[in-house]
Amino acid sequence: MEIIQIVGLCLVTTILVVLIREDRPEIALQMSIVVGIIIFLRMIDQILAVVEALRDLSQKANINNLYISIVFKIIGIAYIAEFGSQICKDAGSSSIASKIELAAKIFIIVLSFPILMAVMDLILQILP
Repeated sequence: MEIIQIVGLCLVTTILVVLIREDRPEIALQMSIVVGIIIFLRMIDQILAVVEALRDLSQKANINNLYISIVFKIIGIAYIAEFGSQICKDAGSSSIASKIELAAKIFIIVLSFPILMAVMDLILQILP
């Protein structure tokens, strides 16, 4: 199972980071970032499979591609912001991490506006 390899990599890296952090904190941070990138790269195939399945499902359900692409962008923003925020927290900069989270929330609100408008139009059509 791939998860066992990922957890093993993370545990080994965590031990190394704890040992190295006292003497070389910059290398410990770089190790954390590299492991995060490696995990993300290993997950790309699974992510792409889910995206393709959802696209196929949306085509079968006759859902506008605009809405599906917005949902994918929102999910992407959430994951990227979480990754960046965790890196900042690991580096001891929780104030910057909270700024990343705030920016992501604003981007998500802006991106979700067309979906919100479509839902409002639907509600107005249903109401007499």
